[in-house]
Amino acid sequence: MCCTPSTLLLLSLASILSVCSSDAKNMLPSEVETVFKIMESISSDEKWRISYPNPCNPGSTWLGIECKLGQDNHLHVSRLDFGTHPNPTCKNTATFPCEIFDLPHLQSVFFSQCFTHTKTTLSASPNRGGAFFDSSLQQLSLRSNPALVGPIPPQISFLKSLEILTLSQNRLSGRIPVEIFSLNSLVHLDLSYNMLTGPVPIQLGNLNNLQGLDLSYNSLTGPIPGTIGRLGMLQKLDLSSNSLIGTIPYSIEKLALLTFMALSNNKLRGSIPKGILKLQSLQYFIMDDNPMYIPLPAEFGKLVKLQELRLANSCYSGTIPPSFSLLVNLSTLSLQNNRLTGKIPEGFSSLSRIYHLNLSGNLLGGVIPFNASFLKRLGRNLDLSGNPGLCLSPSEAYNNVKSGSGVGVCGTGSRIKKSQAAAHGLSKLFFLFATLVFHVMHH
Repeated sequence: MCCTPSTLLLLSLASILSVCSSDAKNMLPSEVETVFKIMESISSDEKWRISYPNPCNPGSTWLGIECKLGQDNHLHVSRLDFGTHPNPTCKNTATFPCEIFDLPHLQSVFFSQCFTHTKTTLSASPNRGGAFFDSSLQQLSLRSNPALVGPIPPQISFLKSLEILTLSQNRLSGRIPVEIFSLNSLVHLDLSYNMLTGPVPIQLGNLNNLQGLDLSYNSLTGPIPGTIGRLGMLQKLDLSSNSLIGTIPYSIEKLALLTFMALSNNKLRGSIPKGILKLQSLQYFIMDDNPMYIPLPAEFGKLVKLQELRLANSCYSGTIPPSFSLLVNLSTLSLQNNRLTGKIPEGFSSLSRIYHLNLSGNLLGGVIPFNASFLKRLGRNLDLSGNPGLCLSPSEAYNNVKSGSGVGVCGTGSRIKKSQAAAHGLSKLFFLFATLVFHVMHH
């Protein structure tokens, strides 16, 4: 029986589709070899070539690797994850594998608690320039690697698709390379908990898609650059625990989407821009431990979405602005160890969501304006100690002898426990006197 031309055509098409389908299940040999080199340099959990000869094939993959089908009809590695169980763990001799930049379809790579014994650098050798330009890498994360040392290589700026760069909790040193700030696709930049030095580059303002910036816990110096006001998409800003000087730049008022700002433990001083009241999305403002030497700005009272306001240990003076009583969403207010005077605003007693209030170590005075339910709700989360002029009204003191607020009772000049002891002593004396009178009358 002879085959018709149409039958032959169908058979040929079926054969081609079968071959294509078979090829789609395979990786390119060069990519397979690169993956094995990376695995063998990082982890000794398995004999990778023997246990997983086809890393992207179903049934032959391991936790920590993901693959996607490319337009060339081949499977390609799209994600690698090392360091923490259940992903492949890293051996003591593991060093950073620059071969990851030879995987053109790799989109995400994670090294967490991986480089812990053998010192290594975030290397990007010059002969990989072409590989950098061809890279599809969108997320590069190296976190908690105590043996990762040295500078951040400027060649990272060649990774033009990069959206998330996390280099946190390592031992990276040197200056932040200005080239990083040409990565216009960056959405999150986290260089926290390293040993970086030098100023925050003014080129920071070029990252107009940035939503999160964390440079905390380094040794950065100089002022906060005014170009920070150009980061119109920024939602989180953390520059705490550095050695930054100067004032908060006026351009900060342009960050309308900002919800979190932390500037604690720096050397900032002087006025806070009045334009800060424009940050109506702000929920957390944390600026402890700066030598401010100014009165508390009343503008904070207009940031109605604030949930945490921390301004401790910063030499603020004057009275607590009554406008702070308008912060109805406030859960934490820390103003301890300043030079605040005057009374606690009456309106504080109506802050129904507050659960942590610390006004200790100031020069406040007068009767504490809190009722029994307020004192009971906060309990030990209320600290008013170290304010010699503050006192509890006798009625509230009677109902709240265990409030732990750290102040005495008005008119007694003593702590609650002492007044209790005095009352107990008077009762005992009265009992002895009554007993004596009873005996005298009967004799």
